Amino acid sequence: MVLLWHGRGPDERDVLAPLARATASLGIVCFVPDWRSDAQDGGRTHLRESASYVQQHAADFGGDTGRIVLAGWSLGSKAAVAAALAPCALDGWRPRAVVGIAGGHTGPQPLTGRTPIEEAAGIAESVPAIPVWLIHGSADPVVDVQQSRLLYAALRHRGWPTSLHEPDTDHAGVIMTEYDPEYGRCRPCRAEHALLGGRQTVQLLARAADMTPGCQPVM
Repeated sequence: MVLLWHGRGPDERDVLAPLARATASLGIVCFVPDWRSDAQDGGRTHLRESASYVQQHAADFGGDTGRIVLAGWSLGSKAAVAAALAPCALDGWRPRAVVGIAGGHTGPQPLTGRTPIEEAAGIAESVPAIPVWLIHGSADPVVDVQQSRLLYAALRHRGWPTSLHEPDTDHAGVIMTEYDPEYGRCRPCRAEHALLGGRQTVQLLARAADMTPGCQPVM
């Protein structure tokens, strides 16, 4: 099962609908909560509450609480990665694996206020490593793909299982959408680059949720 966090726009879970539906079509239970980055605490409480809800209610929807994958897009990606690297981020709970989608990992994230790069550099040797799968459009004009490359290198340096995928799409295309300036948010997109890029993201979510030995990221 997958808990999927949207990006900076307040209450934009609808933006992730194409990605969530495609993932759910593979038999994976998907939770996509709203949260608000403009809240006084930057959305920290909303994110923590969503993680707590999934832990408590996953079985009600046919999910396995021992196989929860945490994924996020854009700002949500930074928060998801922080949950893997900082045990205090979600009161000691850590997901089975993390999928970071188009995150800007050199900026602060809402769960701990630190950057994912800082979290990766300061993680204690005693913290068990969990797989971190990264995907970032190579043509992303909003968050440079170099951000994910830096995190990938930092995780490899720490000996963590990780992978980085760079589909030929942009910031919105990697979740099967395109930005609509009149609407002020992302909408579903049928352009080939978005469909191909989004399908790669779906495949990563499915592989992370599977977690069989052959589905581990290659270091």
